[in-house]
Amino acid sequence: MDVIRQYHEAVTTMLQRIADTQSETIRNAARRLAEAIAQDRYIYVIGTGGHSYIAAEEMFWRAGGLVPIYPVLDPGLSLSQGAWRSNLIERTPGYIIPILKYHGLGKGDVLIVCNAYGINAATIDAAQEGKRLGATVIGVTSTEFATRTPADHPSRHPSRQNLHEIVDIFLNTWLPYGDAVVEVPGCPQKVAPASSLGTAFVLHCLVAATVEELVRRGIEPPIWMSANLPGGDEANRKHFDKHLRRIKFL
Repeated sequence: MDVIRQYHEAVTTMLQRIADTQSETIRNAARRLAEAIAQDRYIYVIGTGGHSYIAAEEMFWRAGGLVPIYPVLDPGLSLSQGAWRSNLIERTPGYIIPILKYHGLGKGDVLIVCNAYGINAATIDAAQEGKRLGATVIGVTSTEFATRTPADHPSRHPSRQNLHEIVDIFLNTWLPYGDAVVEVPGCPQKVAPASSLGTAFVLHCLVAATVEELVRRGIEPPIWMSANLPGGDEANRKHFDKHLRRIKFL
């Protein structure tokens, strides 16, 4: 099969599976997000290492995205500071705990923890600390890696727990084991990863469902407009002025 068509079919199958199985859970999570927004609280988002880090950026300051998104963009977890460095830090127990405290996560907030594998120290610590601080914790991950990765693998949190087992609400991305989904004849390893697409799809579905829920409740959804559209800067100004000193990365 042509590699482009092969990738398209693999990704389409994954996204369709999400739509078929996760719709009600996404709407359940959306009700919690809408409740937090109605109380003027934030939706914290963290991608705990590697390319999962992109998840927090994907929801933040986005045209058509929710305004009260608080991304936890810690440099230690970012590939921009060194790929291996990020790998080492995401496996370091305790690292993420003071980071969440610093950004003010607390009771009544929502914390979305995104990680393709759902097993590393930063991921499990983030979920546990979020619950300890009184936040509703939503996990966006796939069960495929968590259930098939050996308990003694060095990537795992010392507790050997899996993200999907400890969060308040679990959204399954149905990422295939190994992440890459395309087989190229003559290449011993699959190529073309799918994790970022699955995570982004779940998150944007969650945003859309949250907006729908806010409208149902008679609440005007706080939405960013593209700054590249006429009137975009003016439309965003009221949100910017309100949140500038509250969201550190704004």
